[in-house]
Amino acid sequence: MRPIYGIALTLLLAAPLSAPAFAVEPEAPQALISRTDAIRIAVQTRLAEKFTATTELKKDEKGALVEYYSVPEQKLLWVDETGLTDRGKAVIAEIEKADDYGLRASDYALPDMTGFNASASDAADKLAAAEIEISHAVLDYAHDARGGRINPSRLTKNLDPTLVLPKQLEVIESISFRSDPAAYLRSFQPQHPQFALLRKKLIELRGGGEDAPEAEKVAVNIPSGPLLKFGVADPQVALLRTRLDVPDGANPELYDEAVLEAVKQFQAEHNTAPDGVVGPGTRRLLNRPHLRNMGSPDQINAILLNMERYRWLPPDQGSFYVTVNIPEFTLRVVKDDEAIHTTRVVVGKPNTPTPVFSNEMKTVVFGPYWNVPNSIKVGEIRPYVRPSGGFFFGGGWNTQIFQRQNLRIKHGGREVDPASVDWNRVDIRSLHLYQPPGPHNVLGKVKFMFPNKHDVYMHDTPQKHLFANQVRAESHGCMRVQNPDQLAAIIMEHDKGWNRARTQSAMDTSYDQHVALGRPVPVYMTYFTLRVNEDGSITNYRDLYGHDSRMSAALLGGRTQFAEHDDQIVTQSIPQRQRTRGGDPFAEMLSNF
Repeated sequence: MRPIYGIALTLLLAAPLSAPAFAVEPEAPQALISRTDAIRIAVQTRLAEKFTATTELKKDEKGALVEYYSVPEQKLLWVDETGLTDRGKAVIAEIEKADDYGLRASDYALPDMTGFNASASDAADKLAAAEIEISHAVLDYAHDARGGRINPSRLTKNLDPTLVLPKQLEVIESISFRSDPAAYLRSFQPQHPQFALLRKKLIELRGGGEDAPEAEKVAVNIPSGPLLKFGVADPQVALLRTRLDVPDGANPELYDEAVLEAVKQFQAEHNTAPDGVVGPGTRRLLNRPHLRNMGSPDQINAILLNMERYRWLPPDQGSFYVTVNIPEFTLRVVKDDEAIHTTRVVVGKPNTPTPVFSNEMKTVVFGPYWNVPNSIKVGEIRPYVRPSGGFFFGGGWNTQIFQRQNLRIKHGGREVDPASVDWNRVDIRSLHLYQPPGPHNVLGKVKFMFPNKHDVYMHDTPQKHLFANQVRAESHGCMRVQNPDQLAAIIMEHDKGWNRARTQSAMDTSYDQHVALGRPVPVYMTYFTLRVNEDGSITNYRDLYGHDSRMSAALLGGRTQFAEHDDQIVTQSIPQRQRTRGGDPFAEMLSNF
């Protein structure tokens, strides 16, 4: 990190040794530093002050600003000696529109330059404070726009997206030379077409949008301007008092408690968050009260949550990728931004959910083995290995489940007869249980592997009837794919140039054939519970795993009481006829994997 260059200014006056022979006009004193340099010095001084970081993010932000402003030739970004520059005003205006992008404008502290006097003795210090405040807001906005407001994995281990958060120094250095800094800030917002539709619907539900009806005439119109919040003094507060019928009080331009309560009440009545901050969204409602019922808080919150999930995806998903939307039970193959293949999938049960994450598909396995995971060994196989015969007759163990379903055991690399195991003394987790390839293998004819810490993948299944169900949450976390031969053909043609006949032959005749992909295919496991269609209508999907509740509590301050266990959240959403019933324990296991 570059050091901050302190500037010491010393004025030396020398008295004349003798009186001059004739009168000399005294010269005007020369300015030692420019006013711009004075602002820069004030910025450096402020940044050099002791700072206690409340978070790692704030520590990184401070470091980035110190490094940027410590370089003497770096220009000021948002102010000059007269006040805010056009760049500064443009960035402030963009940040104040954060609500339209699913963020909160009130989260970003911005300077109030009302009544600024460039000739005042403290002008340089006020401008330095404004410069730093705007720079912090820019860094916070870029961070939040890319999904940094919450850490999803702290809500549950099954929300595990790979966030691509911007580096603060790169942001501040890049924005310094952009001709349109507001457009640069917008570029951190997701560029996915669905995000644009969600944003349009959000603005509409909040009372704006191109198709909104003409505004009713109101007695007082609140023009565009700075954020108005508790403690601010601004001429617009007097307009706000008149608009909301609040008495003037001692200072009509002061945003006091009476104004705060009136604004909160107005916001609550108009289906928006009652935060008491008057930004662009509240201004629209103040000036267009007839739009009060455009959207309910629940509708708006659902859109906000799903907008946030688009921030979890990388800015560039690639030209060819596979994506699964878990609540929709749907897989899509996307090429050049167009879905070229769509099919149904079976996903994890509420108590064994399919995780949200991304990785790369690297291998396709034709005729796969099934290696039984420990959770199934312990929970769904060992309970059914029971003593056979009476205690006094030494009847051994009933291990028919292994023979009936063609399950094999290996230990130390050697095949082990299940009947020879003393199951009272052996931990089943220490044994390698597997099912060889074949017509009854639970993975079917093909498996698509994208190595991940959750140990889930996509595969075929012999349980074809489950694809007819409307709710397909039946597995232990892996995704079973309908028509896997079509998915395999698309992947193999894309990567290897195989024709469909060759792919089908591999599925029909191969025995544990691993085909490594030369170009790994990105795979995105997503969780979108709402979609805006091209005609503006909304399609909702069930919150299978309660992630909406978790995110709402963390992001929107929503309902904090949700079920402790995932299976308590969604069971009522799954029709009774689709829930697992008693019977053959291994048949039950097959239907769940």
